[in-house]
Amino acid sequence: MPVLKGLWSPELCQDEPPSSPVWGRASARPPLKTSPVTCGGLALALELQALMRQLRVAWRACRGRSQKSERRQAWVEGVEDDGEEKEDPFHHQEEQVQHEDSSAHLEGASTPNGCLSSVLLAERRGSYPLMDKHIVKTCDQQRELESVRRKKVNTLLSFQRYCHASRLLRGLLPWTPESLHLLDYDYLGQAAHMLSKVGSWNFDIFLFDRLTNGNSLVTLMCHLFNIYGLVQHLQLDMVKLHRFLSMVRSDYHFQNPYHNAVHAADVTQAMYCYLQEPKLAEQLSPLDVFLGLMAAAAHDVDHPGVNQPFLIKTQHHLASLYQNTSVLESHHWRSTVGMLRESQLLSHLPADMSQEIEQQLGSLILATDISRQNEFLLTFRAHQDNQDLDLRMASHRHFILQIGLKCADVCNPCRVWPLSKQWSERVCEEFFMQGDLERKFNLEISPLCDQQAHSVPAIQSGFISYIVEPLFAEWHRFTEPSALSRTMTAHLRRNKAHWNRLLHDAQTRPPDPEEDVR
Repeated sequence: MPVLKGLWSPELCQDEPPSSPVWGRASARPPLKTSPVTCGGLALALELQALMRQLRVAWRACRGRSQKSERRQAWVEGVEDDGEEKEDPFHHQEEQVQHEDSSAHLEGASTPNGCLSSVLLAERRGSYPLMDKHIVKTCDQQRELESVRRKKVNTLLSFQRYCHASRLLRGLLPWTPESLHLLDYDYLGQAAHMLSKVGSWNFDIFLFDRLTNGNSLVTLMCHLFNIYGLVQHLQLDMVKLHRFLSMVRSDYHFQNPYHNAVHAADVTQAMYCYLQEPKLAEQLSPLDVFLGLMAAAAHDVDHPGVNQPFLIKTQHHLASLYQNTSVLESHHWRSTVGMLRESQLLSHLPADMSQEIEQQLGSLILATDISRQNEFLLTFRAHQDNQDLDLRMASHRHFILQIGLKCADVCNPCRVWPLSKQWSERVCEEFFMQGDLERKFNLEISPLCDQQAHSVPAIQSGFISYIVEPLFAEWHRFTEPSALSRTMTAHLRRNKAHWNRLLHDAQTRPPDPEEDVR
């Protein structure tokens, strides 16, 4: 293709041959644009095969529209002469042509060189059908659609900075100490200040998500990868990394009050804090850090907003697929592996190494299954009692990464009260939404999901007592204890007392006569 002559550089796209240009999101381009698309100094061109497909589809659609308009006009004139209202005979034909055009467009885009392949594959990737939750909680559908479109636009606008980052990391731009944190120049003001304080336990992920236009997970991960130098150490392509992280963020359901991309970003930030623990930081290899951050970011990807018992009793295909064992966690892992392969993030590594990374990611994500809490807690306590943890051994480091990810996943009660309270209300809202669904469809209501029988203070008080406190007590022992561990323990103690106070006030408050009447 002559349009690519002089534009392709092996330094820019080491893994892409000249005949396979790097694609951005096609929705940002008009479908018939034939001139090269420039993105951050990197010239991209359309493949001839995909372009011809689009031209054929557009020509067929235009021809069909012109013929229909002529016949419709003749039909309208005939109706006016007769003075009778008749059904439009071309309406069904128009729908059929649109369906054919759509099918042809999907067929062309699904090919490896199709400019819409990433978008279509992203839509096919989620294997859980979204639940029709508007039957429980009415919402403005149009506003939700606008929010999705706005996030997609922000993603498209941010693609240029990653191309610039890729050129910088490949040495095509001058490397200076100020260029270490590539995203600091793009997010000014408070967002840049927050990135510089990413290791603080008081990090407000809700504020950071607003400052980054809902892109907190991708922004945070890229920043942490640059802090650790993982891009250079693992020879990652920055564009592929951004592509993978965008897939992960898109596969989190923003409709979920709790299990969404903001929760993933919060767990990732907590995991980074744990990786900085003095006893652990000096022993971790770059691969350990890579696995820890990746597992934290993707540990709940494509979460449907309901728990495993709900999937089992509704005979969902995921429950059958994973034989009612760690259903959600297995799906999170398999979805992550699918996105790794689709984005080709690890395609430059030997096959055995990439497979080992996938297996270790699975081991970390499966450890977040709350039903295995006692299993991991007893093993961790035994290691502490025997003092036989040797972090020079890869297997022991991996076990500590599992414990760290479990702690990060349930660390909300250890945050400052305003953040902890917001997370608690969100997770209980998601529980109650599931309970409302179960009640509507005459299913047995799952534990903690009945809003009429449980309150947020009661749920949180029990959660802290039976899940969080035992786990963080052993983590406190492991860190010997560190300053961060002492801070988390203090927050946990105060938050539990606060929830117990709210629970006591609710139990001693006199009943409302109006509620009794209702």
